[in-house]
Order: sequence, then structure tokens, then C-alpha cells
Amino acid sequence: DAAAIESLELFTPRAVHGRAGATLIEVVDETATAPGRRRLEEWLRRPLLDANAIAARHDAVAELREGVRVREQLREHLRAVYDIERLVSKLARGRGNARDLRSLGTTLDVVPAVRSVLAEATSETLQSVRTALDPIDEVRSLIDAAIATDPPREITEGGLIDPEYDDQLATLRATEQSGKEWIDDLQTRERERTGIDSLKVGHNSVHGYYIEVTDANLDRVPDRYERRQTLKNAERYYTPALQEREGEIIRAEQRADELEYELFCEIRSRAAGAADRVQALADALADLDALVSFATVAAERDYCRPAVGTDGICIEAGRHPVVERTESSFVPNDTTLDDDQRLAVITGPNMSGKSTYMRQVALIVVLAQAGGFVPATEARIEPVDRIFTRVGASDDIAGGRSTFMIEMTELATILEHATDRSLVVLDEVGRGTSTADGFAIARAVTEHLHDTVRARTLFATHHHDLTAVAAELGHAVRLRFQTRQEDEIVFEHVVEPGAATASYGVEVAAIAGVDDAVVDRARSLLTAETARADGRGDSASTAALRQQLASVDIASMTPLEAMNTLAELKQQFDGLE
Repeated sequence: DAAAIESLELFTPRAVHGRAGATLIEVVDETATAPGRRRLEEWLRRPLLDANAIAARHDAVAELREGVRVREQLREHLRAVYDIERLVSKLARGRGNARDLRSLGTTLDVVPAVRSVLAEATSETLQSVRTALDPIDEVRSLIDAAIATDPPREITEGGLIDPEYDDQLATLRATEQSGKEWIDDLQTRERERTGIDSLKVGHNSVHGYYIEVTDANLDRVPDRYERRQTLKNAERYYTPALQEREGEIIRAEQRADELEYELFCEIRSRAAGAADRVQALADALADLDALVSFATVAAERDYCRPAVGTDGICIEAGRHPVVERTESSFVPNDTTLDDDQRLAVITGPNMSGKSTYMRQVALIVVLAQAGGFVPATEARIEPVDRIFTRVGASDDIAGGRSTFMIEMTELATILEHATDRSLVVLDEVGRGTSTADGFAIARAVTEHLHDTVRARTLFATHHHDLTAVAAELGHAVRLRFQTRQEDEIVFEHVVEPGAATASYGVEVAAIAGVDDAVVDRARSLLTAETARADGRGDSASTAALRQQLASVDIASMTPLEAMNTLAELKQQFDGLE
């Protein structure tokens, strides 16, 4: 659901100052095209549910992973593919330009080569992709023949159509070109005729073509020159022959530009007529690009092919795909969520790795069901229908919702919609309220998910009493993260059976840089509280009262005697406060 997409950081990092490459899509995206990236995102956002469809996609990824030469050839060809999904949409709406058509043609030129590379493909998915790679030869030939190699962006100013495509256009462009060549030679001819070495022939948008002579040479200007413009130090002229040539050029150029626009609109319309075929081709290329991306990541990152089973989630030496790329080292961990132990209560200190571990399992399931390989030594995944998460703290001040209210709202959604085929990830449920209320909620949720919903569940908590509840449930397991206390706490990041005995919150505060005086005071308060809880910190009066209470023989008392004794003990206790 939406909360899981956000908390698992599939596409957007949650941290305001999150580091680059901190999302799943950035880690597994080795696509070469824009449609390929969109398809990869679509697969991660909506993983497959059918085991056969998942296995078919895995077959294609496996073949591409093993076929290094084929994979590299495909990546090279795909780099030349344009975003034809967007192009065909523009063309269909009559908004594409000549560059869009040329980009479409370039992409179509790649298709035969891609089909050739896939000629020996054995997986059904790759064979289906090859079949769908329609080169649309008639459109490709039309574009190659008609559209200029490097056309301008504007479609009304000429230069769009190869003159050889249309006889009339070729004649007009030839007329235009011969006129310009005549004018190019005019400067040399006129310098020879007049003897004016500084004479220049030029053009501007206001006066058109002109012959420019400096004031020092005005006495040598022929009578056939007619004044067109006076400048500060020169005069500009034209001749009847120049004026006639200019008219020919302008008429030929204008008619050629108009004809090019007419031809372009016709070609664009014909290309748009194949929109459905172009879209089908775009889909096939996007699928292929996403598959090649999965295979590239699997080969370069030592991912394994997950087996698709019906007996739960079993992962050997699983790794968090994002964290292992952003940290210098990573400790792999195993996971088993099956019918015998479908709910795991996880305890351990802050920073020991509980949240990373749970997200890791969820991301491995997402990758497996999207069709990719997974960061693990071995994995067997039973497809889940949905992944639910309640991870992290946030509030909605504008909406008037506290952190605890948001937590409870998300929890309500999970309890209402999760099924026995879902994966549920819960991190610190109940921490936004009092300890007593939080534990009560956490216990009730644990029992409901275990007994009623029966979903595969990972539940991280600092309520250590919850591990005792898990021990009483028939299909629950207790897990903890190893730590050792030396001069300071050392996190092993290794998960093992059992329950943690402490949260080490004060030590984490010290590591975070909290002022030493505050840390020391916290340690002393924690020691005193622990001693009181264990009965080791009683005063003499309290100890005497405790001894007196222990010596009372309730079985031998009458009800009245018991009430009197209770009243006396209460009076003594009140006197201690």
C-alpha cells in the first residue's frame, strides 16, 4: 500500500537530507531508456502475484544474466532508443516536429538488430518480446526517405524534407540554390567590372540583397547601380539583375517551405496512423530494457534467483539492497516465516539493525515478485498479496493528526485489509502513548495477527514483555540482535533466536553525542529505577514493611483480621511517602 511504498523507500527517500542512491529504484535501475525506467518502476510498484508469471520473468532474467555477450549487445542497442511512447503521443495529437519523426526513425532502425540478438533466446518471455518487436518497415522507410538527417525544431521554416523525396520540391530547391550561387559569384564579378576592391554583396531582412560601396569609391559606381540605402560611410545599391534574382530566390524558397510543411504534415499523419503498433513496440522495448536491467544488477551484485514456492518466506544470508550499496560493510541475516513460525517478535537495542532487517525482508519480496533476482545466498518466496508496514514516526500538523493518531490509523488499515497471504512489518507499535497503553496495544495486535489474520509478520519492539507473549503463541518465534558491552556497546547486527534483555538507550544517546552530564544523570536514574524494580534499592523502612508483609499468614486470618492488617500496612506505607 501507499504507506509501504513510502516507508520502504522504493522511489523516494524519507530523510530530508537523504543520501544519493538511497532508494530501491536507484539501486536496481540499470535501464538505458526512459520507457525502460518507467516499466521498472511499474514492476516495483505493482509486483506480480501469479507464481507462474513470476517464474517466467525469472527465466528471462536468468538467461540474460548468463548470456553476457547478448546482454551487453542489447544494452548497446537500447542506448539508441528514444522515448517513442511520448513521441507517438505527440504525433497522434498532431504536435510532433521533424526531430520527433527522425527520433522515431532512429529507434525503428534499431529494431532489426535487437531482433537478431534475440534470435536464439530460449525463455518464453524473451521469445514473446522478440515477436512483439515490430520494425514497422513502412514507417521506417518513409522517415528515412523523407525527413532530413538533422532537421530544425520549427516546422514552418524549411529544411525538414530531403529534396530528393519530392520532384517539385527538388526543382524549387534547385532554383533557390542556383540563385544563391549566382549572388555568391556576384561580388567577384562586380569587383572586376568596377575596379572597387572593397565592394561587398550582402543581405539583411529589411532591404534584402544589396551591393555596398564605401564613400571613397562613389565616383566609380556605375550608372546601372540604383541607390537602396545610405549609411554613415557607405552607400548600398541594387541592380535590375540582382533584384530579379532575389525575387526568384524568394519565390522558390517560400513555395519550397510551404510544400515542405504540407509534405511533413502528410508524413506525420501517416506515422500517427501506426500509433498502436508503435505503442506495442514501445511496450516490448520497455519490457526488454527492464529485464536487461534486472539481469545486469543480478550479475554485478551477486544476486540469486529466488525460488517461487508455497511454503512461506525463507531467505539465507539476505542483504538490504540499498544499505549494502551505501555502507562500507553489511552483515547478512537469515529469515524464516512459514506455517510453523509465521510471526516473529524482534528485540534488540536501538541501532542494532531491527528496522533494516525487516525492511530488507520486505524489499527482497518486492524484488522477487517484480521479477528480479534478490540480494541473498538463497531465497524461497511464497508470493504475498500485499505488503503492509507501520514503520517510522511522523505527524500531520496541518491535518490535526498526532504521530500516535497516524500510527493507529495505519494500524487500523493493516488489521482491516491484511490476509493470511500478506506480509506485515511493524516497528515499535504503541510507542506514541504511555508504556502501559503501548504494551496493551502491542500485545493485542500481536495476538490478533497471529490468531485471526495469520499473516506473515515481523514485529520489532522495545516492549520486552512482548517476548513472553510470543513464547505462548503456537506459531510465533522470538528473535534478537546480538550486542556486546565493552568500553561501549558494540552492535553485531546479527539476528539470532531469543529475546534481548536491554535496549541500551542511554549508550545510544552517548554515541549520538548527548552531553556527558545528561548521559551520566540518565545512567544513575536508570540504575536506581532498575534497583527499585528488583527490590534492591529499598530503604530500611521499606525493607521492614516488605518483611512484615511477607510474614502475614492470610490463610489463618478471619476476614476482619485480614482487613485490619491490610489497613495497618497501608497506613505504614502511606507514612513512607
